[in-house]
Amino acid sequence: MQHTIYWIEGDGIGADIWKAAKPVIDAAVECAYHGQEELIWKELLAGEKAYKETGQYLPEQTLEALKSARVAIKGPLATPVGTGIRSLTVALRQTFDLYACIRPVKWYEGIIAAVRHPEKVNMTIFRENTEDVYSGIEFASNTDEAKKLINFLNQNFNKNIKSECAIGIKPMTEYGCKRLVRRAVQYAVKNNLPSVTLVHKGNIMKFTEGAFQKWGYEVAKEEFADCTITEKEVREGADPQNKIIIKDRIADAMFQEALIRPEEYSVIATTNLNGDYLSDALAAQVGGLGMAPGVNMSDSLAIFEATHGTAPTVAGKDVANPCSLLLSSAMLLEHIGLDRAGTAIQKAIQNCIDKKIVTQDLAKEIENAETVSCSSFGKLLTAEIRQMSF
Repeated sequence: MQHTIYWIEGDGIGADIWKAAKPVIDAAVECAYHGQEELIWKELLAGEKAYKETGQYLPEQTLEALKSARVAIKGPLATPVGTGIRSLTVALRQTFDLYACIRPVKWYEGIIAAVRHPEKVNMTIFRENTEDVYSGIEFASNTDEAKKLINFLNQNFNKNIKSECAIGIKPMTEYGCKRLVRRAVQYAVKNNLPSVTLVHKGNIMKFTEGAFQKWGYEVAKEEFADCTITEKEVREGADPQNKIIIKDRIADAMFQEALIRPEEYSVIATTNLNGDYLSDALAAQVGGLGMAPGVNMSDSLAIFEATHGTAPTVAGKDVANPCSLLLSSAMLLEHIGLDRAGTAIQKAIQNCIDKKIVTQDLAKEIENAETVSCSSFGKLLTAEIRQMSF
């Protein structure tokens, strides 16, 4: 059976990590399924490579191809700070309604992490992907648009916003919040996980973040009453009876909880900005973004991605770590039913860590490790997979 995989190289180290990763992915499918399954790679242009070839950062041809796609995977795309184009990753999320950013975070044995017990970190973050302050409704300081909006708010809602302010809007809908939480609970049910925690800042932003909490509890009660129970009910003496416990935490408190009691959390459902912060912070607890996979999903399209940045200072030097891209590809393979191949990639990475032969970023976190190039690391992973029994 053939599976079409659309791929975007990405900017910066994108070319380096793809050169290392693609042979590993192909080897995993070949060895796991002995030619019965095949990946058909089709490149799509986006970012700086697209601009050089087409004069557009996100060409219409790319958008057209993704309209009928089931899966795609991309490297990191550059985003200027404070000027220029908005994030291409955000543009893809909004264009294709990729409302769920899903990032599993777990520790690979042998990596010296920033916390004493990284093995206790095993969480999957479901981050709402299309609303919140990432919706892009903001206006620069002292512009006519900002002044008009500020004047409207001051005059009609008795506010006292300074006229020279930059200003943004934080839209959040019941529909958007509920479908994100629904997906998180479905994931917990499917994988027999003990809890889903709603992370929000509802004590301050009562009608946006607070509504996320409220709507999340409503989804659990209305649609999953047979398999969920609230933490409050458990505290009051109710028997959880192997049900999924629905919790909620204030966002700033959750950062502390993730550090001191990570084993108490398995699935996190949260808003867009909170999820951005939290997923990176959790990745830091297990070795950094170089080991963090992710996917942006709608109900019909899944775009998997390396979750780190473009690292322009090391681009082209063949020193980058391809593991984020590879672990995301493992998620992709599992998504299309090629679980054995996805597991093989994860196992190969662990084997190389066990042997202490890794790229330079991982070598800094593993005692007495041997540093190899990005391309050499890819070859080592491929060799590991070809030695496996399936």
